[in-house]
Amino acid sequence: MEMGKNIICVDIGGTFTDVISLDIETGRVIREKVLSTPREPEVAMLNAISNLLDEIRGNEVEFVVHASTIATNAILGQIGLELPKCAMLTTKGFRDIIVIGRQQRPELYNIFFQKPRELIKRKYRFEVEERTGADGKEIVPLNEEDVMRASSKIKEEGIEAVAICFLNSYANPAHEIRAKSIIERECNVFVVASSEICPEYREYERFSTAVVNAVLMPIVSSYLRRLREGLDEMGLKSPLLMMKSSGGLISSQRAVRIPAAIIESGPAAGVIAAAFYAELIGLNNVLSFDMGGTTAKAGTIVNRTPEITREYEVGGKTHKGRLIKGSGYPVRFPFVDLAECSAGGGTVAWVDEGGFLRVGPISAGADPGPACYGRGGDRPTVTDANVVLGRLNPKYLLGGKLKIHEELAEKAIKERICEFLGLDLVEAADGIIRIVNSEMSRILRIMSVERGLDPREFALMAFGGAGPMHACYLAEELSMKL
Repeated sequence: MEMGKNIICVDIGGTFTDVISLDIETGRVIREKVLSTPREPEVAMLNAISNLLDEIRGNEVEFVVHASTIATNAILGQIGLELPKCAMLTTKGFRDIIVIGRQQRPELYNIFFQKPRELIKRKYRFEVEERTGADGKEIVPLNEEDVMRASSKIKEEGIEAVAICFLNSYANPAHEIRAKSIIERECNVFVVASSEICPEYREYERFSTAVVNAVLMPIVSSYLRRLREGLDEMGLKSPLLMMKSSGGLISSQRAVRIPAAIIESGPAAGVIAAAFYAELIGLNNVLSFDMGGTTAKAGTIVNRTPEITREYEVGGKTHKGRLIKGSGYPVRFPFVDLAECSAGGGTVAWVDEGGFLRVGPISAGADPGPACYGRGGDRPTVTDANVVLGRLNPKYLLGGKLKIHEELAEKAIKERICEFLGLDLVEAADGIIRIVNSEMSRILRIMSVERGLDPREFALMAFGGAGPMHACYLAEELSMKL
């Protein structure tokens, strides 16, 4: 079969969806940028690809690569991505492991602290009599009657996905494999065994990884099915590949089985690209800086290799760019190491009750977006401040397709900032930029100074819709020469 000559790459952000077509024979690049549709993220992607197909033929596309944050958004509780009803089978006496967790207090002095919500309710965590020793030897045989009783409950309750988490299954997965085969035979549900995706000791982390994976399976499956159907309808039969959190690629079919591997696929793609360009232009050490419409992210590349972490907490809280341990759900998969803050082009500026100017963490997103977009937004954002300061071309956003209304940006800052603080328009806009830059310089310090690395020995590589506008200030703040 003759291979196609084009590759289509897609990144869905909180504000914009970017699609690029690369002709691998001629090097021709076609770009398409549209506003994201957060409630139905595939709609913007399919619309953008449809526009690309006006210039290339579908049968000339070798494959489509997609970076997505749908998995993270689902765990965080995004509207339109409700979590499915899931169940868990576990060793008798251990069904509360995923709630007890580790002895970590994310907010040590907060007596009103609440743990993350339970992904699987206690009544759907079924105990099974079985036991395997740490050496892999069977201590108590698997009670298949317990598994059958659980399968009956699973069918009665309309469960969509099941995680099978037995003690010490990393040493001998026989009981998990047998239980999985019974559930798959008796119930029409997604099933994952903890030993399949995280064959490591430490039962809490392994159980948590399996549970997160199970919860995401129906969501990712439905999303990728809609994408596949949309691509087929426009005559694009090419394979659909997903970016992994570690920076590699995975087939869409495989992503349905292990969606935990694509939780941070969107942010990871930027760091991998920075590493590629670093090697291309002869840079060894690089700090990547990705500022989009909703968040800013920093990554570290040492000796042209992205820094990788082996554990991540999906849905966890962050404080000043640092992930708060114990505030999310541990996932044992390789992840590109990142620090993140709520600082993007759509981040909202506001005045607090004490009369101080604040920026973030709320974002105007794609709808309504910054005031200057003219889509009904009336709150000032970082983008509005950049427009007022003349740092953003008001005539060429989205290639001229998105008109920028400078007067609306000025109105929003005057009414929401200037009148409260007694500042003139330029002072207020400059204050917004200074505050957001301070937040973003912090995440660069986290990825360099707090990792024992000297930022002066690194080059800063900025990208994303808003990154380059802020790069020079950030490089100067960290005494970076490149």
